[in-house]
Amino acid sequence: MSGAISRDPAELQRAALVADAVAGLSAPRKTLPCKWLYDAEGARLFEAITRLPEYYPTRTEMRILEESGPDIARAVGPGAAVVEFGPGDGVKAVQLLRALRAPAAYLPVDIAPEWLEAAAARVRAACPGLPVRPVVADFTRPFDLAGRAEGSATHLGFFPGSTIGNFEAEEAVAFLRRARATLRPGGRLLLGADLVKSIPVLQAAYDDAAGVTAAFDLNLLARLNREAGADFDLGAFRHEARWDAVEERIEMHLVSRTAQSVRLAGRVFRFAAGESIHTESSHKYRPERLRELVGAAGWRAAATWTDAEGLFSVWLLEE
Repeated sequence: MSGAISRDPAELQRAALVADAVAGLSAPRKTLPCKWLYDAEGARLFEAITRLPEYYPTRTEMRILEESGPDIARAVGPGAAVVEFGPGDGVKAVQLLRALRAPAAYLPVDIAPEWLEAAAARVRAACPGLPVRPVVADFTRPFDLAGRAEGSATHLGFFPGSTIGNFEAEEAVAFLRRARATLRPGGRLLLGADLVKSIPVLQAAYDDAAGVTAAFDLNLLARLNREAGADFDLGAFRHEARWDAVEERIEMHLVSRTAQSVRLAGRVFRFAAGESIHTESSHKYRPERLRELVGAAGWRAAATWTDAEGLFSVWLLEE
């Protein structure tokens, strides 16, 4: 029909990518939302990052889920429907679901269908008979879970990987408030949070010797070329990981090697030599700071688990 608005998910996602890119590259300090790092190639590269010797968060969180699984199951209780915000490859969900007592369902939520289906398939294979109902949605915005869970099962939100650290403080509080509203009354949230530690350890985790993280970061420009009609020269940018001591966060930047211009969506964006695009922030937490953050969103910490080295933490939040 003439004048009809396309509701094709791929086209809507491309339009959102272009809008975010134009807004971010027009800002005084250029930035791009980190959620766009995760196309199919970005997903593949991130999985490779999680296996690198420098990248401690994934293996440490998995170890916590394995070693503390019985304690987590007792704290959660039986019959919970697990709602995972951003499931990745589904490996952590499998670890959690195997530990829980009689989970009612698994509801992975993600903006990227390719990630969502891979996670759902992994969980179906590992947990036969468990209802698995993927939800295509941007979990950084309000969405509805009505009719997705079994009967009157309570909801257990699952937000691992310290993805909470990708948000600025006010954004993190807003997400945690939305999570409370999305989950059923009496729902809880199992939250993974990375901890403040040695700066060399942090920087190595986000700028590995093999250059996999650099390829992951630069892939965002390749995606913009492919999906948004941009003309980035990937060789004209380099990846850099920076520690911000005030905000206690690692920042990923794509730094322009020279003065240059880039075209995107009919616009021209100019870069000075050394100017960067801020592509991701990863806040690291002290326990007292995280308690303040979740408290501001109406949650309280019911239990906390960490590894012996104090690298990472998993928190059970209640209303």
